[in-house]
This record gives sequence, C-alpha cells and structure tokens, in this order.
Amino acid sequence: MTEHRYTVSVEWLGNRGTGTSGYRDYSRQGVIRAAGKVELPSSADHPFRGDRDRWNPEELLLAALAECHMLSYLHVAVMHGVVVTGYEDEATATMVQEGQGGHFTSATLHPVVTLADPSQAELANSIHAEASGYCFIAQSVNFPVLHEPRAQ
Repeated sequence: MTEHRYTVSVEWLGNRGTGTSGYRDYSRQGVIRAAGKVELPSSADHPFRGDRDRWNPEELLLAALAECHMLSYLHVAVMHGVVVTGYEDEATATMVQEGQGGHFTSATLHPVVTLADPSQAELANSIHAEASGYCFIAQSVNFPVLHEPRAQ
C-alpha cells in the first residue's frame, strides 16, 4: 500500500468587525491555498448566505469528481488504444438539505470525448465504467457517480 498526503489551508476572510456575533453579521468569504498554487476564492453557496462569485464546497466536490474521472479516463483510454483528442464535461450534482444538514444524493458526469478515430466511439463510451474504478475521489464518496458519455 502506498500512502499519499495532501495539505491545503483555508482562511476565513469574513469578519466584518464583530466576528460571529450574529448569523447575518459575518461574510462567508474565504480563501483556499496550497503551496505553489493559485489561491481559490471561496464562500458558502448563495442559498447559505454565500458569494456567487466564489467557489463553494459543493462546486469543489463536483469539480474534484469530474477532474478525477477525466484523468482516470485518459489513462484507461491509453490502456485500450483509444486516442482522445478532446474532452469536456458539464457535470451536475444533486444535494438535499435536511434540517441543518444535508448530503449529496448523486452526481452525473456528461463527458464529451473527441476521438482521433470516431469508429471507436462505442469502445470509448464503454470504458467510462472502468475509469470510474480508477478515480480515487469517486471511490471515496457515499453517493452514486453516474456517467452519460458521448464520444465523437
């Protein structure tokens, strides 16, 4: 077994002078940092008093799933001799709020894969399931990650 470690820092930037003296008295803005990388401006999702112009945790989780699947898919494509020349995804997810908490119920990836040889479209679509098994993020969540691929 090989162990990998990751470190990020999160800083809250939302103190408007009175800290968390009341629910409406502070901003949800923050920043996410990792050594040597561009900072990500963060916030809560807008329904939770957040800033629409900043990344929220729910978007970051969905982005992690989509990016991880893409990288795993490219690896599996090489293993199957499928030459990918383009890859785009408009990933979606559903979260339900229950009381003060909530959870994701599903995520759906919609990858559009451009191929050097369009006759491999059926194979290219079929290997998404295998790629999902290689995605560390998809294997770490407790909700289904579905795929609706389209190869061209």
